[in-house]
Amino acid sequence: MKTMKNLAKLMFMSILTAATTVSFTACTSDDELMTNENWEADKGATRQPMQPERTVLVYMAGKNNLTSTDIDLLEADLNEIKEGSKKLSDKDCILVFVRRYKANDNMETPWLARIWRGEVTDSVSVADMGISMSDARACDPEVMERVMNYAYTKYAATRDYGLVLWGHGSGWLIESDMARTRAYGLDNGNYIGGSGKWMNIPTLNRILQKMPHMRFILCDCCHMMCLEDLYELRNVTDYMIGSPAEIPGQGAPYDTVLPAFFEKESFYSSIIERYHASVKGNLPLSVVKMSEMDHVAQATALALESVKANLGGGYADMTDIIHYGYVDMDYSEHKEEHDFFFDAGDFMSRYASATDYQMWNEALSKAVVMKRIGYNWDTEATWSKIYSDFKMTEEKFHGVSMFVPQNPSKGYYARFNEDIKQMEWHQVVSL
Repeated sequence: MKTMKNLAKLMFMSILTAATTVSFTACTSDDELMTNENWEADKGATRQPMQPERTVLVYMAGKNNLTSTDIDLLEADLNEIKEGSKKLSDKDCILVFVRRYKANDNMETPWLARIWRGEVTDSVSVADMGISMSDARACDPEVMERVMNYAYTKYAATRDYGLVLWGHGSGWLIESDMARTRAYGLDNGNYIGGSGKWMNIPTLNRILQKMPHMRFILCDCCHMMCLEDLYELRNVTDYMIGSPAEIPGQGAPYDTVLPAFFEKESFYSSIIERYHASVKGNLPLSVVKMSEMDHVAQATALALESVKANLGGGYADMTDIIHYGYVDMDYSEHKEEHDFFFDAGDFMSRYASATDYQMWNEALSKAVVMKRIGYNWDTEATWSKIYSDFKMTEEKFHGVSMFVPQNPSKGYYARFNEDIKQMEWHQVVSL
């Protein structure tokens, strides 16, 4: 039985309340799941690793509602990674960092290991890396930095590196409460909700600046293909791959996409095609060449001059603009002020002058080197009530989202209009 887990509405509402849940990733039938006991036994194996050409780390922030006694989505993806690893050569190094609940006692020690020929090998716990168990949340900056430094040092590659961000995602959103910094991850003590800890994108950027430059980052989490995130992370990777929208329960099909991680040049096209096929096309996906993001920011700033003139000092009417996120928990009445993560090009084509839009779209097209449209995406939310107020077409779809300030008297925009100022994007682009 397939189970879809995507509670993005709760994730967004947690900005103002204690509810902090979304789920996104791969699921499978219960009888396919490997038990925790088998994983413990499997981790005992040790292999002498050859020096890899490319090292890819899958960073799995799963101590939240993605792992439970009912269904363990993280373990399902671990099994897919194991299966996919059987197709790799000895020069391909796939690593996993696992932070999750453990059935029965909920106290599994977070660990890092190499997956080699279908087996978990060379496992090391966070304690062995000098990280205190009490501080071992996946979204603590010190934990992430130590884990990544250990992984990319012990398995130093001769060619390049990759990273997969596995977990919850909420784009650029920033939570000021010290207990919950938003954008990636979520690590808490409850299966659903609670006072979880997130990592915001500026913090993620500071950590990745200290790591080897990445060939690619695959975001297997919701809403990460927004211009705000892409600009913040523009200097840490060559390509960013993911979705501007909510991710459906099954997430990336690791058994088929894993070999694509190690293709020398065609990796991103293979990843996105296999991902898109696995969800039968029902998910918008894109690939961004990060070296073009400075040009996109400059073109956006120029194009917004005509947008501002068009708006005459008012707020944009976003009716029928493609949006990829929704804030309100009450689906009984869909309200425009609660829409979020608007398609950047759909907005620009409506409000910029024809000349400015053409110039801007040329810059964006050089950055978005590949995109695949999704006419709907299989979230747990009801499509007809949440995403039926716009028409999704190839012409309107641009593959990336952006935040558009709205009247602060509506919904939660007073806060969002201020929070966006903490992003580097706002230093160049402001509306």
